[in-house]
Amino acid sequence: MHLKNTILLSAVLLFVYSTGCANDETSIANNTSNSSDTTGLAPVETKSPNSNYKPAFAGQTRISGAKTTTPYKVEKIAEKMGAPFAVVAMPDGRLMVTLKKGYMEIHDANGKLVKKIEGLPEVLFAGQGGLLDVAFDPDFKNNKMMYWSYSEKNGSKNLTAVAKGKLNEAAGRVDNPTVIFRATPALNSNLHFGSRLIFDKDGNLFVSAGERSILEGRAQAQLLESHLGKVFKITKDGKPAPGNPFINKAGAAPEIYSYGHRNPQGLDINPATGELWEVEFGPRGGDEINIIRAGKDYGWPVITYGIEYSGEKVGDGIQQKAGLEQPVYYWDPVVSPSGISFYKGNSIPEWKNNLFIACLSGQHIDRLIIKNNKVVGEERLLADKNERFRDIAYMNNALYVLTDSGDLYKISRK
Repeated sequence: MHLKNTILLSAVLLFVYSTGCANDETSIANNTSNSSDTTGLAPVETKSPNSNYKPAFAGQTRISGAKTTTPYKVEKIAEKMGAPFAVVAMPDGRLMVTLKKGYMEIHDANGKLVKKIEGLPEVLFAGQGGLLDVAFDPDFKNNKMMYWSYSEKNGSKNLTAVAKGKLNEAAGRVDNPTVIFRATPALNSNLHFGSRLIFDKDGNLFVSAGERSILEGRAQAQLLESHLGKVFKITKDGKPAPGNPFINKAGAAPEIYSYGHRNPQGLDINPATGELWEVEFGPRGGDEINIIRAGKDYGWPVITYGIEYSGEKVGDGIQQKAGLEQPVYYWDPVVSPSGISFYKGNSIPEWKNNLFIACLSGQHIDRLIIKNNKVVGEERLLADKNERFRDIAYMNNALYVLTDSGDLYKISRK
């Protein structure tokens, strides 16, 4: 968990519109927006880092600032929902919000509550735990199946679990809920459950799970026999997806797709490249963005750009090591990145294929301009709301933003 950061006045000022011009040379094919990559502003982060660690390459942190030039509006469309975790676009153009206490709510595109959904397995609502993410079957229109993750009691301990069931909207419940996957071993911790879900183009499900924060779990992020600190790829029945990198490796959990993660709370697929992107919490510094590729080790806790909350080094205090993946981008101090979403619409052209990140302690929405899998510009939005932003979803040319306090905002073109 991160301590709450104070947003400086200079970060707020970056939210003001400025003049700018479009760059006609950029395109979807090379993973850029239709705007200029950056207006050359000073980096949005002005606070001193927690360490003197050096990035592995130029632009890996504190990239040039940018400003949105297209007029847009921010509307609060729902409020006081109470301890939410996820907002997810439904295939029919509505929104599903998960509440950590153990139920969901369907809202229409204007934020109006349509239906409360109950009947899910009991969740452990404690610390960072509770009902977490939700994803809809690619054939949801016909089968009404959905999948969700949650923290589950396991004797005196607990773990991250994934279940599926059929949405019975008329009755306000989920029929035949069935647990299909558990991230073992169970530990006695209420922290770092992860967890996000997203289907790939083949109908398999990516699942992220944290290493549970405590030292017993931290070390297991590097162990292939453990599910802790991993991204998984499973079928709709919870089996290892065909072609998984460790499916034939003795002693390895065959569901594992990547490993060496701390607390991955954001997953989305880049619409320009089809690759899976992930964000995860660092300790004191070192929040990071990764492109997740099969079989890769993302380093935690061997390498990190963060330090312990005590101020001591993590492990040997190294940031780069052969065979371990470098983050595409990292933050120090932290912003506490949670849910993420690529902007897939055309209404605000300069946002096309930009990555938007809901930041908790940072109390803003982070907009990242990406070119050739590199971050080339950064902007902070909604920093004036004094809110911890938990999740963000794209739907119908708009971004829907969920706060820890239970408010829902819609960002769209004026």
